[in-house]
Amino acid sequence: MPQRYNLRAALVVTCAFAAFSGTDALVKLLAQTFPVPQVTFMITVAALLIVMASAVLSGRSKALWPRHPGLAFVRAGLLAADTILIYYAFAKLPLSEAYVLAFLAPVLVAILAFVFLGERLSRVGWIGVFLGFAGVIVALRPGVAPMNLGHAAAVGSALLFAFSLVILRRAKTTESDTALVFSVLAVLSVLSFVVAFAGGGGFVPAETSDLTTVAAAGLLLFAGHVLLVRAFRIGDASVIAPFQYSQIVWGCVYGALLFGAPIEIHTLAGAAIIIVSGWLVLK
Repeated sequence: MPQRYNLRAALVVTCAFAAFSGTDALVKLLAQTFPVPQVTFMITVAALLIVMASAVLSGRSKALWPRHPGLAFVRAGLLAADTILIYYAFAKLPLSEAYVLAFLAPVLVAILAFVFLGERLSRVGWIGVFLGFAGVIVALRPGVAPMNLGHAAAVGSALLFAFSLVILRRAKTTESDTALVFSVLAVLSVLSFVVAFAGGGGFVPAETSDLTTVAAAGLLLFAGHVLLVRAFRIGDASVIAPFQYSQIVWGCVYGALLFGAPIEIHTLAGAAIIIVSGWLVLK
């Protein structure tokens, strides 16, 4: 893959992870009022409505259904299972430990892309991948705790997400970006609905201001998936996956803006390491 395509893909995927981090921040905001499963369902449905409206208004409603449904829905199923596992991990582990294990995904993508796609990272690229993971550890400073099923769930989540990204890279060029986004959101909508009612608590009524926040989060989720698909269409999976580490930086920015969370020295140090790692991966 020519370097200019990988550079363009890196810029696009960085914007994708910025959008996903924005969604996470709004989820945290809404979770102060609503149960997390309900928040997930509302935001996913909002994103699904946006992708459907976009397709209808542009006269491309037929593009919603995948031409290759097997591949599209396998990827959607992987992402749905990834969601279940990472939520379980968040419930059982400190967030820092869950995030560090979840951020094994770029390392796993590099390995899977080598095995299944024949993509080869240079020695400098591999150094960049592992340096980025080290930067995440520096930024989050996970504690030492006994191993439990939460750790296994977080690692499983990273593996499923990595497989979903490799499948995305292998998606046929005849498959529309719209169909790839629609299939994921459709499966996630059903999954989140089931999870929301599994506890038997029902739904908490939402005010107009809450629905506005839900719509904004849905728009960010939609944008994140669109940009993610586009990035993996034009760049090597092993090269652009490590830019997932940029979520640490975006998370700090959103945390400071929305919640007044301080940005500490160790976070800045980790962010600096992550930036250097991204530069090395693109070498």
